[in-house]
Amino acid sequence: MSAPLSRPSYAALFRIPHTRRTFTAALIGRLSYGIVSLAMMLTVTRATGSYAVAGTVMALFGAMSVFLSPARAALIDRYGPRRALIPMASLYAGLLTAFAAAAWRPGVPAAALGVLAVAAGGCTPPLGPTMRAVWGEVVEDRLLLQRAYSLDGVAEEILFVSGPLLVGAVVQFAPPAAGVALSALLVWAGTLGFVLSPVVAGVRPAAEKKSARSGGRLRGGRALVQPVVVAAGVGLSLGSLDLLVMAFAQQRHHGDDVVAWVLAALSVGSAVGGLLNGAVNWRRSARVRLPLQAGGLGLALLAAGLAPGLGTLTVAVACAGFFVAPALTTSYLIADEAAPPGFRTQAGAWVNTAVNAGNSGGAAGVGLLVGHLSLGLCFAVSGAVAVAAGLISVRGTRTSPRPVEGAENCAASQEQPAA
Repeated sequence: MSAPLSRPSYAALFRIPHTRRTFTAALIGRLSYGIVSLAMMLTVTRATGSYAVAGTVMALFGAMSVFLSPARAALIDRYGPRRALIPMASLYAGLLTAFAAAAWRPGVPAAALGVLAVAAGGCTPPLGPTMRAVWGEVVEDRLLLQRAYSLDGVAEEILFVSGPLLVGAVVQFAPPAAGVALSALLVWAGTLGFVLSPVVAGVRPAAEKKSARSGGRLRGGRALVQPVVVAAGVGLSLGSLDLLVMAFAQQRHHGDDVVAWVLAALSVGSAVGGLLNGAVNWRRSARVRLPLQAGGLGLALLAAGLAPGLGTLTVAVACAGFFVAPALTTSYLIADEAAPPGFRTQAGAWVNTAVNAGNSGGAAGVGLLVGHLSLGLCFAVSGAVAVAAGLISVRGTRTSPRPVEGAENCAASQEQPAA
């Protein structure tokens, strides 16, 4: 159930001093992430002539980037965005530049590219979780924060759609390594503009917040079980969808170009769903809505498996997308509510890690299933994962302790990095 639309609107976000500048700078930096994967894959393929090497390098880069995200977020919470992000982004951009320079011409040893990719992935700046943490610091009204997270999610969706298009434009007149260099430039410039914003300057490190001191540990990890489980389920389902759509197109003798259009429908549905979700003043709590959103995604994917043709599949995929941004936005909201002061970036990073890890696992898992099961059954499995995540999250909510003023319930117990 929801209440009628009312103020505050999305426009109210940018009436907060300096938020327009801060958000724009963060988006410039995050555009790098929409570019880097395709640019690196094309670069490695061209430099080594091997798809296997390219896949291995990208797997190493992705694994380091995803699984070290909470640790990097802990550095930001502990030392503040300015002290942590500038060296992190500088090192990351420098390693990407070295990667691009090494692979500019064919013949570079694959091991050298692997080492550079691992090092770069290990220090990827968590701009998304940090921007959401900043929203949580500067937006006091919970309805307006819901709109902020929804707008953030939709903007991120657009970046990940437009990034590969930019890579396609770059490779028309330059080697693919130029795309990696462009990614390095964007992340460094965007991060610098972001941390120099007065809004970010006002975000104090956890060490300065007396209420955030907890013996070096994040407490109340159960409060994050629901958003992390659902985020992982959404990631698993989405990770499988790219390959399933490709297999669907091949079975019906369509060209590869139609795959891009079907996945674009997913992004459009996600953007529409995200904006509408942010605009509605929900009467039901976020913890009640989240399993329903995961279930809606799962049922839409089940319907996609019954699609008789490309048009029906596109509609079903767009309907699935309608639940993606709302589910992820709601997960981030719950994580923010559970985080004590000074630990917001880490809480958001755990959700972000769950999505990305699930995405990778979904792609690998469905690759094994497609050769042994019918395509309709593979879609059903993908949808069932999202439904199951929603059901599991309901059970986790019933067994979790009730938050106390939203102050003491945060991410899984993880020690703060040493100074």
